[in-house]
Amino acid sequence: MRSAIVIACILLGAYAPASAQVRIGINLSLYPELVQVPGYPVYYAPQVDSNYFFYDGLYWVYAQDNWYSSSWYDGPWDRVPPELVPLFVLRVPVRYYRQPPPYFRGWGYDAPPRWGEHWGRDWEQRRGGWDHWDRASAPAPAPLPAYQGEYRGDRYPRADQQRALRSQNYHYQPREAMVRQQYPQRIAQAGEPARRQPQAERDRRGAPPPDIRSGNGRASEGAVAAGRPESRSPSDGRAADETRRSQGERGASPQPSSPGVVRDRRPEQGSPSHESPRSPERQTDRPPANAAPTQGPKKNPDHDRDH
Repeated sequence: MRSAIVIACILLGAYAPASAQVRIGINLSLYPELVQVPGYPVYYAPQVDSNYFFYDGLYWVYAQDNWYSSSWYDGPWDRVPPELVPLFVLRVPVRYYRQPPPYFRGWGYDAPPRWGEHWGRDWEQRRGGWDHWDRASAPAPAPLPAYQGEYRGDRYPRADQQRALRSQNYHYQPREAMVRQQYPQRIAQAGEPARRQPQAERDRRGAPPPDIRSGNGRASEGAVAAGRPESRSPSDGRAADETRRSQGERGASPQPSSPGVVRDRRPEQGSPSHESPRSPERQTDRPPANAAPTQGPKKNPDHDRDH
């Protein structure tokens, strides 16, 4: 019965959300120097007088016989249950702990701490094999949030400002399932730009594509529209019809409706011509500017037969 109660308490602690933010005696006025632990995707701070690490986008500190984490280099800090501490943080060798606790004495200097002995058999059974892994398949370390170096001393942001600055400057998504499970709010905030980007892409795809046939989009659209029959205004069509009717009254054949096409108006040899020369007042008349191109002066067929 007693063991069942202990197991239930441990499970509740493992899956409960992180506790309230606490102070752990770390006061950093500057962004610390972080150096990668050789062969591990973890950084440690050799100049900080504490067991201070960085892994998977978060800072990790082992102090007061507990693990703590934070998204900013000087806290605030959240206590993390032993069941949720990432495996690679637990695997860091003893030599990289700047303030090892007394019970670390006698443990291998280049081996990880004996967490199974410290936290008990139940913990070790739940996280069996934590100290065995393929060293050649270790993942690459997460990028350091170096932007935080600009915020030091009096400029160190409050908790609400930290979340906004992190979402703007650091878009790394934690790889460890344990980290994602414990910090869903932080991960959601960091993923906001990634979620907005597909919507922006959809908005851009829904907009009409620009006309790239000319450097001036409006000018090219007007030029293309002018060459389309359906794009001419009704006034242009009426002007062209009036021009063709006036030419028919003078005995000339109607002008072709397609602009830029000029037909040969010379009569075929041997065929009578019904076309009469234009009067001076008719020759001075000009069709409207938007009408189809007019034909040049007509030759007198009687003059051609005489010569």
